Amino acid sequence: MTADGENTYDGVIGAFPYALRASDSRLFKLYALLGGLLGVVLTFYFGAALAVQVANTLGTAGGTFTFLRSFYIFFGLLVVAPILAPVLFVARRHRREGGDTRYDLLMAVTGFVFLLSLYLALVISMPAEFTLDGETVTRPTPSGLFAPVVSLLYEMPPLSSPLPPLVVGVVMLLLGRRRNPEKA
Repeated sequence: MTADGENTYDGVIGAFPYALRASDSRLFKLYALLGGLLGVVLTFYFGAALAVQVANTLGTAGGTFTFLRSFYIFFGLLVVAPILAPVLFVARRHRREGGDTRYDLLMAVTGFVFLLSLYLALVISMPAEFTLDGETVTRPTPSGLFAPVVSLLYEMPPLSSPLPPLVVGVVMLLLGRRRNPEKA
């Protein structure tokens, strides 16, 4: 490692311990732990799904099957990359410009909001009826404190389900790339 901080971490995996050590924000540290764990789990599941897809289509001609395999990788990156992004932004910020607890907190909040947006996307995309293990299942009736919100999400067209994560991801990217006005 050099004194100027250029080699303080090495890649995505090294960014996590570096960001945890460098940040003073407890909320960010919580997000870094949760986001890192969730990133590893989702990467495993997307990798396993890709392995199953490859095994199921082994020996068949390319074309559609090759496209489906690529789609698994693309979709996995669209989900996992924004989960890891707040930690990478904070590590980069601390390495290049020094610490800013407000920035760390902002990145943690956007990370948690992105996780919430993934859940909202799942609720929006849930069909009214679906077959599971040969049984027809209907989605649960909204109840409790958030019943009006869940009802509204159920009424949205399923094709709009990518909108919440997309909007939060764009906001995260814009906030993450924003320069600190006090140091500019």
